[in-house]
Amino acid sequence: MPDVSLPDPHWADLPLGFALLVLALWLTWTQRDRAAVIGFTGYGLLVAIAWVRLGSMDVALTEAALGGGLMGLLLLTAAARLGEETDQPAPGLPARLSIALLCLGVTLVLAAVVLGLPSPAPNLVAPVASHQAVTELGNPVAAVLIAFRAVDTMLESVVLALAVIVLWSFGADRAWGARPRALHLGPPSPALVFLGRLLPPAGLIVGVHLFWTGADHPGGPFQGGAVLAAMAALLWLARLGEPPRVSDGLTRLGIVVGPLLFLLIGLAGAVIADAFLDYPEALTKPLILLIEAAKTLSVAVALALLVAGPPELPGPMPPRQSGRAAKGVTP
Repeated sequence: MPDVSLPDPHWADLPLGFALLVLALWLTWTQRDRAAVIGFTGYGLLVAIAWVRLGSMDVALTEAALGGGLMGLLLLTAAARLGEETDQPAPGLPARLSIALLCLGVTLVLAAVVLGLPSPAPNLVAPVASHQAVTELGNPVAAVLIAFRAVDTMLESVVLALAVIVLWSFGADRAWGARPRALHLGPPSPALVFLGRLLPPAGLIVGVHLFWTGADHPGGPFQGGAVLAAMAALLWLARLGEPPRVSDGLTRLGIVVGPLLFLLIGLAGAVIADAFLDYPEALTKPLILLIEAAKTLSVAVALALLVAGPPELPGPMPPRQSGRAAKGVTP
């Protein structure tokens, strides 16, 4: 019987690496905004597959939700509102060569750092594994983020809240308190409306599942919140709902509830346990799950509002949103 063994995994991954390289080069070459955004979304999905091949499922889920989802939607919205600037001259050859040399230099520096690491490379895997049982979490990534690097994780939630505040500050004074309208890109297509009715219920289940399973398996509040934010953005794009007003009290509470609860539990740890952000031994996992639930909500609200844009007063559709509007044809 002939040998039918599978090819070496490294050789099997060559098509994926080649596709990433070709798509990256094409993205730097194309001059059309919409095509570049669509290619960037596809690139994010390919990178997510690459992380799966490397065994980093948590990173792959984050890349798929952000690089292949919300970030692509955000850039596509920006490209639609700005229009295709085809009359702008392309960068000259000296500028392109300078950019290429800069990228090559950064690549060589990163390669030198990675290849210069001792073998085996220094890491904290053994200390984390020896203390992971205290957290009662099966997912080492969750244990690191919530227990061993809790301050960093809390500050990341704070940064998201500050990002929403900064975005809202770009709105006109007379529009303060209004709804964001960056996703008003003309009448939605029937296919978009169909997807807006079909996907959100499944997306809600997936988002909650990613949060709940993140304690013991790949997933977590950021991945789950990103999926929930994508479902909200889809509803708004399909005109099946409206973003909340920036003056809405529940919306503001949703943005800050994650970092606020994280901070309060951390302060309680300084009194009940031994230090700030230390958890009582009998309540470690329940408190961590409570923090992650609040963080999932805050991540979902913050990311959705970042995609929705600053508050705007109702007005005419921005230019070049659709072919009929661009030609001045009244539907």
